[in-house]
Amino acid sequence: MSYQVHLQKDKKLATCLGEELQQLHFHKNISLRLMANIMSQQLSTKVAKVIYKRFLDIYNGKEPLPQQVLDTSFETLRGIGLSNAKVNYVQNVAAFCLEHNITDKKLQKMSNDEILNLLIQIKGVGKWTVEMLLMFSLGREDVFSVDDLGIQQAMIKLYKLDATDKKLLKDKMIKIAEKWKPYRTYACLHLWKWKDS
Repeated sequence: MSYQVHLQKDKKLATCLGEELQQLHFHKNISLRLMANIMSQQLSTKVAKVIYKRFLDIYNGKEPLPQQVLDTSFETLRGIGLSNAKVNYVQNVAAFCLEHNITDKKLQKMSNDEILNLLIQIKGVGKWTVEMLLMFSLGREDVFSVDDLGIQQAMIKLYKLDATDKKLLKDKMIKIAEKWKPYRTYACLHLWKWKDS
């Protein structure tokens, strides 16, 4: 059964599903994906791509391993357009991944909650960052990012939610999203797309 059949039971969500099925993929080198997520925070997609390309250029266009990132000087990373804080966070990720022996294989065996609890220990990595990693790098089907601004805006509009009380809003969003299990990631993908169209 495709996720669409399940999600169409929510009549309001059904209006923004469209014909096109969204795909999720697993991307190798998860520790690097996490660093890339941090680099791209608060940047437009275009700028983020430029910075990530400059980052790879440091390593001759190849994807670096955590140790290589740790061995790269602060000045070099600062020189590609990263803020001081982001350089620290990227190096924190590299150090943490080495220290805890984080591999793709290890993460694939873990549940969403286990991954979240593990990775939010890294300074500079928050819940939202890990949720994006679960969705876009690990290809997990049932992730709901209640703190994502785009999801909030889409659900406020679609379900006519009152946004004055943030806590109340999030509680309502989580309750609505219960119906979407076990395909909440797909619901998020369609909500983002619908909001942007």
